[in-house]
Amino acid sequence: MPTYARTELESAFQHYQDEVAGIASSGEWSRFADLFTEDATYVEHAYGTFNGREQIRDWIVRTMTTFPGSEMPGFPIEWYVVDEERGRIVCEVWNDLRDPGDGARHGASNLTILTYAGDNLWSCEEDVYNPATFLRATRKWAKVAATNGELGADGEAWLEMFAR
Repeated sequence: MPTYARTELESAFQHYQDEVAGIASSGEWSRFADLFTEDATYVEHAYGTFNGREQIRDWIVRTMTTFPGSEMPGFPIEWYVVDEERGRIVCEVWNDLRDPGDGARHGASNLTILTYAGDNLWSCEEDVYNPATFLRATRKWAKVAATNGELGADGEAWLEMFAR
């Protein structure tokens, strides 16, 4: 396993964050897969494991262009640590849901483990979280959005299924 200097890891991680911010604001989720090597692995504990850039691309586009992913305008990093020995970044990602009309912050966080491959590319991403936490946060958000007339038809259909 190659060793990378802390400065390179931090620079690559900043590049990752900047790219994700641009992708989230533009809605061009297909570009997200280009942050990974051709043979990268993406482990997503609720959705499964995706092998290769194109599987990652198919999954991310499908997920982030449908509810509730389509309601997430940003993914700020709350904190991170650099593991130089393993070439990894471990961070807490806040998954923001847009303001449903109450001015409060809505969303949930996950832990992400990124394994660096060089040249601003990542060979692996693993997202670790409790899906029930995301379900509760999205349900709360959808109820507030509905109350404020801010919930679209796809959100209404989702809320109908998960209103319990």
